[in-house]
Amino acid sequence: MSFHRGTTGPAVTSYEGLTGAYTIDPLHSSVGFSVRHAMVTNVRGKFGAFEGLLRLDGADPARSEAHVSVQTASLDTGVGERDAHLKGPDFFDTAVFPVMAFSSTGITAVGDGRFRMSGDLRIKDVERPLDLDIRFGGSSKDADGRRRVGFEGTASLHRSEWGLTWNAALEAGGVLVGDKVTLLLDVSAVQADADAA
Repeated sequence: MSFHRGTTGPAVTSYEGLTGAYTIDPLHSSVGFSVRHAMVTNVRGKFGAFEGLLRLDGADPARSEAHVSVQTASLDTGVGERDAHLKGPDFFDTAVFPVMAFSSTGITAVGDGRFRMSGDLRIKDVERPLDLDIRFGGSSKDADGRRRVGFEGTASLHRSEWGLTWNAALEAGGVLVGDKVTLLLDVSAVQADADAA
């Protein structure tokens, strides 16, 4: 389940009841990306296997944490030949580097249920800082009585900064694959450290 209800008006969102540890539900979450292709369009893809832990502090959201790991071999753009290239040594080299990971280092509230999350992203053997724009989507009890929280996130990065530099020149000018990558996250997480009520 994805949550897309944002706060409205100047009211301050209360997170008091959300303190605790949550595990990301991969069946109701997505980790995707978009990158420019051939200078004319965007190619989108996703990773099908990932896990994560959120530690939320409702009284002081700035003390919250997020840790996510993604199985690089689960990459899927819908085209087998392209996926094989992306999983190979020119890009993710999934046989050698099966996991990429993100761990938060700080969170700043920017208002209206939105946050800027700073952290470190490791791809292959390169770890660099990355900022994510996060929007709190809401919380509820699911059909099993478990507390769920939802977040949406976006980030932009230059893949070359993580050593993903492969490219090919186009006859008319420009390159085949853009350097800028947009990450797209939609997360539903289930509280792990409290009895369902």
